[in-house]
Amino acid sequence: MSSVAQMTKDQFREMIEGIVERKLVELLGDPDEGLPIRRSVRDRLLRQKRQVVRGDRGEPFEDVVKQLRLE
Repeated sequence: MSSVAQMTKDQFREMIEGIVERKLVELLGDPDEGLPIRRSVRDRLLRQKRQVVRGDRGEPFEDVVKQLRLE
């Protein structure tokens, strides 16, 4: 880990954003936690999961990496 003085502006911003986000989640929690999920939403999520497993949805990770030029 580098010291703050060695960080770029972007690195410093990302660090602060991460700290703030973690603290907000710690203080406020997940506002949807404990709420019931509608059957229609649950069914849709399960259907999408099956489609992804079959390869009918989504894109291969390697293709996304190439599209975003992350190689």
